[in-house]
Amino acid sequence: MYILNKLSVPMIVLVTCLAGATTVAAQEKVKIHDVVHGSDKAVEAQTEKAATTFYDFWNTGDVKLLDQAIGSTFTDHTLPEGRPQGPQGPAFASKNFRVAVPDLKVEIRKMIFSGDYVTVHMEFTGHFTGNFGDVQGHGQAVRFIATDLLKITDGKVTDNWHIEDNLTLLGQLGIVKK
Repeated sequence: MYILNKLSVPMIVLVTCLAGATTVAAQEKVKIHDVVHGSDKAVEAQTEKAATTFYDFWNTGDVKLLDQAIGSTFTDHTLPEGRPQGPQGPAFASKNFRVAVPDLKVEIRKMIFSGDYVTVHMEFTGHFTGNFGDVQGHGQAVRFIATDLLKITDGKVTDNWHIEDNLTLLGQLGIVKK
């Protein structure tokens, strides 16, 4: 992990991006395929717990998990239009997206830790059986990637920079022609 300790957080995000980016369901732990740790195990253990709980929320839609994971000063630095800023933003996004894809799941493909930052590359899956705006789903499969950069402070997610493969998603929903 010597190389990781020498890389800056922006370089880690760039490398990660190039490499790969409510109805309460039964509580399921998010599946993690790969984790890369730096050298500060104490800080990273707290960071990993907060990040994993945050993605357990995305995997299930259970707002109690979000409340455990997110800080009161949470800031979404890539806030989509129409989503509220602050701790209520992720709950709003999950609830509204689960109207379209009620069986939404997330798997973490890679987590890279650097101090109180973690870069997470994940894959979302489900079936479009609900409504997305004026578009009605017909059970088509949904599979798209996303990458987040989270900052963890005092064991809570306080900042998020994220990018999703929305073009793939909108194509699968039938909103954008492939």
